[in-house]
Amino acid sequence: MPLVVNDFANSTPTAGVGVGELANPPLFRHNTCRTTLVNGSSDPMPKIARYLLWIAVSLLGAFALATIALHRGEQINALWLVVAAVSTYAVGYRFYSSFISAKLLALDPLRATPAERLDNGRDFVPTNKWVVFGHHFAAIAGPGPLVGPVLAAQFGYLPGTLWIIAGAVLGGCVQDFIILLFSVRRDGKSLTEMAKSEIGPVGGVVAYVAVLSIIVILLAVTALIVVNALKSSPWGAFTIAMTMPIAVLMGLYLRRIRPGKVLETSLLGFVLVIAAIFGGQWVSETPSWAAVFTLTAPTLAILIILYGFAASALPVWLLLAPRDYLSTFVKLGTISLLALGIVALRPSLHMPPLTRFADGTGPVFAGKIFPFAFITIACGAISGFHSLISSGTTPKLIRHETETRMVGYGGMLAESLVAIMAMIAASVLQPGVYFAINSPAGIVGQAPEAAAATISSWGFSLAASQMATLAHAVGEQTLFNRTGGAPAFAVGMAQIFSNTLGGQAVMALWYHFAIMFEALFILTILDAGTRVGRFMLQDALGHIWKPLGRTSWYPSIFLTSAVIVAAWGNFLWQGIKDPLGGINSLWPLFGICNQLLATVALCVATTIIVKMGRARFIAVTLIPLCWLVTVTFTASWHKIFDPNPRLGFLTHARQLVAAGGNPRLIFNDRLDAAVTGVLVVMVAMIIIESSLECVRVISGSKTATTKEAPFVMTKLAAGEQA
Repeated sequence: MPLVVNDFANSTPTAGVGVGELANPPLFRHNTCRTTLVNGSSDPMPKIARYLLWIAVSLLGAFALATIALHRGEQINALWLVVAAVSTYAVGYRFYSSFISAKLLALDPLRATPAERLDNGRDFVPTNKWVVFGHHFAAIAGPGPLVGPVLAAQFGYLPGTLWIIAGAVLGGCVQDFIILLFSVRRDGKSLTEMAKSEIGPVGGVVAYVAVLSIIVILLAVTALIVVNALKSSPWGAFTIAMTMPIAVLMGLYLRRIRPGKVLETSLLGFVLVIAAIFGGQWVSETPSWAAVFTLTAPTLAILIILYGFAASALPVWLLLAPRDYLSTFVKLGTISLLALGIVALRPSLHMPPLTRFADGTGPVFAGKIFPFAFITIACGAISGFHSLISSGTTPKLIRHETETRMVGYGGMLAESLVAIMAMIAASVLQPGVYFAINSPAGIVGQAPEAAAATISSWGFSLAASQMATLAHAVGEQTLFNRTGGAPAFAVGMAQIFSNTLGGQAVMALWYHFAIMFEALFILTILDAGTRVGRFMLQDALGHIWKPLGRTSWYPSIFLTSAVIVAAWGNFLWQGIKDPLGGINSLWPLFGICNQLLATVALCVATTIIVKMGRARFIAVTLIPLCWLVTVTFTASWHKIFDPNPRLGFLTHARQLVAAGGNPRLIFNDRLDAAVTGVLVVMVAMIIIESSLECVRVISGSKTATTKEAPFVMTKLAAGEQA
């Protein structure tokens, strides 16, 4: 397909002008543009054909969404969910992201990015857009899109599916894309630095404390999930361990041995990671090697802490970027295989569209659909953590502004598709099996017979022998009370794969492959998040002593990396040593913290849009912002004050006190309530400060100026802009 570029007719770039210093910065002198082909030929597809194509895609998506929403009675085919999602994503990317690119952001292919201007071979490195896409997708695609939809399936497949599709196109993709572009235009500044410079010093300080606190909580919980997924699993531990030297080899190959040979490097990485996956199976079946890679939770915690430090301190091209790119092979490859399996098998969704637990009495977690479905499913719809990646590592790798659309908006669409796959994997299970796996023993009972009887009383048929047969098929002793979402996803994924590739005889292989796949997904959050935390800490310390703010000064790199790793590592260690308390008690905060982060990011984006003179397009970020404020603040109130002890932290603490319960559990409940309350207050302060700043600019009482870096013409070859 010929390369399409935008040619601005009768226009002159505002080269040399500090665009950020203008009240209403015109990217070009005139706004008339035409689209031509590099080879000079006309558009190969007639305009009417394009119109008909997109009308057909839109109608197909609308019909699929209507089928999902209105279907009752007989079981629905999982293929409808895939069609609805892919069609909606295609329309959203083609039209909505194009509108944002042209009208709101005015992407400039001639403007040099910080990766080019500040290239230091370590953090700022102009990188191939597909490598950047792989890094960005691997960094943002953590536990959320896999675990959240599985847990939310207790409400039925309908609420979560609609939220994943609509939330991504209108909220999550918008946040990731806009924050990435704004960071690129500000020399790769972090979210908190942008909040300080654009909202004000008070908003900046509050945002810094809130965001850094949330990062520590998110990384600690993420690390704990990895530990629980890999402990006593030699196959998973070996495969994950091998991705690290493979990534270093890929980084050296691409930068030193065969510079620029992305395809060769990709093929090399693909072959090696496939070998590592099958090597993990061999290790697990070889007693002597299995003993080496069968690791305890404390040992894994130490290794993960050391890895987090190395990923943060080493040059980005050596480990982080190639490892994330490598991880993307497994992630996208597995999701593609899962999608092909769904298309080939066309499994029916056994989970109903709505279950009886929409009233808030669910065994997986307490709470009604609103607001808790929208808190449980964060990544996959909209996730605040993504804003840290979009203003952390990714903007320092972007070669051209025009690539931010594919990386930011497109990367989030890819993650949203992962969430759809997770919802399908959970919903193809029989409801009784789903609730047996995900319900805690305290709700359904410890004995298999008691659990089966309790679940059957809810109207979901289940026999203890049925669960025993399933556990044997996947190579586990039991599948009862395997809470957390990951085992349920693995069972659903193994069923789809085994029915299309290999049959029931290889179901155990697919199950353990799925567990490894989830661990690989989650671990990439840890390395990128630690690096983002390091950047944030360096930004702050640079105001105290300038050398500490230099991202290329190794003493500062080692110091700040150690501080961030020690912060989340301390919580991780508490969780490992005290499984009934510590970090496990903070898990309910994961979803709330994630959405509060998204609220902060959208506040920053909305303020910058107003100060750019683009207030007429403010609805692009204001609508998802208002929705998130409503959802997160409502959920936070319920988690702190709700009279249901399964839901409210303080009510549960009072219940434990009255029963003479464990003092540590009482302390953890009160800590959860305090952390939730403090974070909500801090985010509320940012919302107020942002609103006041917007009012001052719109009313004319304050001059609209942004803090963008001055325009510098790119020196990269024109051919690289493709």
